[in-house]
Formats: sequence, C-alpha cells, structure tokens
Amino acid sequence: MNDVKNADPKRKAGEQLPLVFSHDAASGRDDLLISERLAAAVSIVDAWPAWPSPVVVLAGPVGSGKSHLARIWRELSGAVDIHPELGSDAAVTAAAGPVLFEDADRLGFDDNALFHVINSVRENGTSLLMTSRLWPMSWPVLLPDLRSRLKAATVVEIGEPDEALLSQVIVKLFADRQLYIDDKLVLYIVNRMERSLNAAQTIVERLDRLALSRGTKITRSLAAEVLNELGNSEPAD
Repeated sequence: MNDVKNADPKRKAGEQLPLVFSHDAASGRDDLLISERLAAAVSIVDAWPAWPSPVVVLAGPVGSGKSHLARIWRELSGAVDIHPELGSDAAVTAAAGPVLFEDADRLGFDDNALFHVINSVRENGTSLLMTSRLWPMSWPVLLPDLRSRLKAATVVEIGEPDEALLSQVIVKLFADRQLYIDDKLVLYIVNRMERSLNAAQTIVERLDRLALSRGTKITRSLAAEVLNELGNSEPAD
C-alpha cells in the first residue's frame, strides 16, 4: 500500500522538477485547527472588539500559531501593521483604528514609542494586538510608565502543540497540496519531529518538493530522510 495518495492529476510520476512557486496553505478562520492550547487565544480573537482591555498580547513559542491568529484578527478588525520605533508614526496610526505589532520581543521597539501607541489606543477607543515569544514582563523595558501599561494588558499564553494537533496540522498541510497521507506515516513523522507548527510546515514542504523532484510517492523512507536532514533523531523501538 502506498503511504500517500496523489489526488492531483497534474502531478505525474515522471515529473523531475518541483514547481518553483511557494505554496500558500489555507490560513483563514475556518482553516484554524482549534485545540485546548489554542482555545483561549481563539476566544480572545473572536471576542473583538469586546476585549477585557484595549491591549492584548498573544505569547507563545515559535510555531505555536500566533501569526495565524494575528492574520485572522487583522482581517476581522481591519488592523494596520505597526512597528513602534523612534521617529515612527505608530501612535498616529493607532489613533485612527486597530493596530497590530507582531514579534515584539524579536523586532524590538522604542519604549517611548510603544508607550505613546498604548496611550493613543486607550484615549481613542481602538485596539492593539501584539505577539511575542515572551511574556511582556520579560521584555527589556526601562520606562516605568510603559511597564505599568504592559501590566494592564491582557496576556494570553499559547502552549506548544501536542501530538494530536500536530497530526491534524500535518494532514491539513498535505490536503492543502491535494495529497492524502496514511495515518501510520503521520504518526511516524509526529513521533520524530520537533514539536512546533513551523516544523510541520517545513517537513511537509520538503517532502512534497523531494517527492516531486524524484518522481516518487511520499513514503516512510522519504520521511526518514527529510527528518534526518532536519536533525530529528530516530527514537528507539
């Protein structure tokens, strides 16, 4: 039995080169796979504009789904992306409507600029959503007034994905490519991969491209090759 069924008639076994175009997986609200670890974050996004505070922070590890939820909220609210740095007009933008600041801990920000953004949001009745790998109290904030504002924000934590969610994500990512993968192969991958949604995306993308370039099906041996390349160790039987 084949490990994966190729449902796309345009995918021929003799095809030697994969398509060079990047694949855009479905990422709308209806495509979101909701698990217990995501439930609170999904609820806060869906509750907008009736938020408990005008500033919300989604905090979680890389690949936990923060960006997916941020995109959903941006579409829902019509939010504008900002980066509160020295000399930016982020506070002016925040006065006009909802704003989104992604990867706050990674991109960094100017304390005064972010302080003015939060004040603008509070004074004008708009909203600010921020995403971060770390809780706001772990950010290198030196301005006491900003630290006070961040303490008043609603922080929603997103945990690492469990096996059940990773399995659903992998099945979905293959389905986005019109590929339907055997459950045993899904379990094989999940038991050996890094526990993140980013890793799932990378593995599926590499498997798809490798299979296309070689003109072969996606099998356990192909999956093992990709997992080894990504540094995932083989567990003991």
